[in-house]
Amino acid sequence: MEDRRDRLRELGELLRRLRKDVGLTGKDLAQRAGVAQPTISRMETGRLLPTPETVERVSAALSLDVDRRRELDALLLRLRDEVSRLKSGLAGREAANAARVRSAQWMAVFSSAMIPPLLQTAEYARLALSIGQDVDQDDAAKAAAVRVESQAVVFEPGRKFAFVLTEGAVRTWPGSPSLMPAQLDRLAQVSTLPHVRLGVVPWSVEAPAFPLHGFTIYDGAVSVIESLTGDLTLTETGEIDTHMDVFEAFAAAAVYDDALRDLLGQIGADYRALASK
Repeated sequence: MEDRRDRLRELGELLRRLRKDVGLTGKDLAQRAGVAQPTISRMETGRLLPTPETVERVSAALSLDVDRRRELDALLLRLRDEVSRLKSGLAGREAANAARVRSAQWMAVFSSAMIPPLLQTAEYARLALSIGQDVDQDDAAKAAAVRVESQAVVFEPGRKFAFVLTEGAVRTWPGSPSLMPAQLDRLAQVSTLPHVRLGVVPWSVEAPAFPLHGFTIYDGAVSVIESLTGDLTLTETGEIDTHMDVFEAFAAAAVYDDALRDLLGQIGADYRALASK
């Protein structure tokens, strides 16, 4: 709890410094951002963790450059991770993840082992959160519901998403192979959205690197690796650049559009044959 208070104070000091750097009073910033002045005051005094929507409004009002926005995002991410740890259960963690997703305008997602959370069907999500783990099934069901609800951002205009999966991620199935055709249909549907770029790297092409783990890059400022024991958050410029290089290398080897849907159709036939045995 004390760490969270320290980070909230650090956030307040950062926002106050950014505001003063552009010569605005608290009242001026509130008017420009379209938020209540007490909200600005509570943020700057470390008494409020702002919502992603408030962060976007304040950032726009301050006209933050890339470096300053990266500094703000990194601190907010640490705060939201702390909140997720304070909240009990999987559902609390998913709520924190949903807030992180909503705060991003563009995301680059690489997955080598599973379907990314933003693209999972409800049944896949429930199993992804519970299979092989000692978890409360009611909590897992609630967490899956939060995860599926958060997927609405994928269909919102004004955002951009890039997903690259290995064929291994698409062919790794939880529970039963019978649930995978619906999951593949979901991928095919999302691949038609104009602001979404979805590709799969076939097993028949040479891998540009060993896909040791998946990761998600948020607005080019933060990369998050999901591990067995929690999320690892990277914010150093060199680390982000390395992840972007790996993402682009796999993206160049992937298939898209009709070729992607043909590949998904072949994999779907394999799943149906497996389910019939």
